[in-house]
Amino acid sequence: MLRPRDLAGDTWPYGTFLQRLAPRERTALLRLGVRRQVPAGQIVIHEGVRETHLVLLEEGLTKVTATLPDGRPALLSLRVGGDLVGEMSALNNEPRSATVTTCGPAIYSVIQPDRFKRFLKEHPDAALELAAMVSDRLRWSNRRRIDFTSYSVKLRVARVIADLCRSHGRQGPDGVIIDVRLTQPDLATICGASETAIQKALRELRSDGLVDTDYRRITVCDLPGLRELGELESDDG
Repeated sequence: MLRPRDLAGDTWPYGTFLQRLAPRERTALLRLGVRRQVPAGQIVIHEGVRETHLVLLEEGLTKVTATLPDGRPALLSLRVGGDLVGEMSALNNEPRSATVTTCGPAIYSVIQPDRFKRFLKEHPDAALELAAMVSDRLRWSNRRRIDFTSYSVKLRVARVIADLCRSHGRQGPDGVIIDVRLTQPDLATICGASETAIQKALRELRSDGLVDTDYRRITVCDLPGLRELGELESDDG
């Protein structure tokens, strides 16, 4: 069973909103909302619904999806403990732009927008970090769009996997294990490619000794080599 983290003492994943905050701000934010514990498959934010609360993830993995014109869901991103979601609707009062669903048991806090706005006024450094977080997400999204038109599928896959290493990777005996249960259709939607093309790219990456794959798990055996293939600088995703 999941347990809520200690308010100030835990280390939060790199790049998450809570990781960006100073301990005093982090503690204040964690005390703002109403905590909930839910099972896998729980929708915490519904695309198209006009609602304004925010969700602060504390434990667990969630996926962010949007509906394509043909009705299929497209995987936009993954969010983990420490991430804040729903901030756009909270600040601009527009309908939700995506659906957020838990991939396993999760703990999160529901924060009302008036309390969050008051928090930002009282903690201006947190407001700056919120702007930086939104900017980083926009940069990531824009880079994915550029990748779709500028790189082969194999390079796109290499770049996405390298990015997942930074955000969701942990060191294992044989390399960096990505602690995200991704299906090939999930990877295809992130990379903007067909499942067949993804399968071919993964076979080539395995043959190159860069990655190893089993059921919904990817282990990066040679991260520097993967970054080189993806034409990534050392400080890129």
